[in-house]
Amino acid sequence: MFTHLKNIESAFQQNKRIVALVIITSAIISVAAIYFAFAAYQKSSAHIYVLANGKALEAIAADRKDNIPVEARDHIRMFHHYFFTLDPDEKVINGNISKAMYLADETARTQYNNLKEKSYYNNLISGNISQSVAVDSIQLDMNSYPYAFKCFATQKLIRSSSTIYKMLITQGYLRNVSRSDNNPHGFLIQHWETIANRDTTIIR
Repeated sequence: MFTHLKNIESAFQQNKRIVALVIITSAIISVAAIYFAFAAYQKSSAHIYVLANGKALEAIAADRKDNIPVEARDHIRMFHHYFFTLDPDEKVINGNISKAMYLADETARTQYNNLKEKSYYNNLISGNISQSVAVDSIQLDMNSYPYAFKCFATQKLIRSSSTIYKMLITQGYLRNVSRSDNNPHGFLIQHWETIANRDTTIIR
């Protein structure tokens, strides 16, 4: 009888060990599954797609701090493009200036109003003058905030009788703001000023 009880006790202990082993194995498998699923999710979420000209282009997501200099330079470049790329059409001028105003503070508005008071935009329209700008280089100081910058660009004015190239140098600061459709990089140019804008070449 005691032998029979011992066999039952031994079998019970063995079953307990088997059940414990099954539970531990299941727990390990569950934790591993959760870990690998989370890793796969992170990997897949790091890939984003950008729609450009009707085509989906794959891009890699990264922390903003890794891209601040790149985004800051592009913000400066786009502001100058909108502010200085003009055609002899009032709607084009107003549209580009409106886009530029979302990227800068009231100092840009002040420069625009000064040019408007001097009939600069009316002269472009009446003279059928097209104006464009190509940013040559941007100096950006990321060691202090707000970020100071200096922009070197070439301005091109196309008249019916000649083409004029101008050297354009501006400077200002960048501060962080919320991203939006009108300001995708999340920067705002402040204390913006033109420090040089003079003719370099005239082609007749």
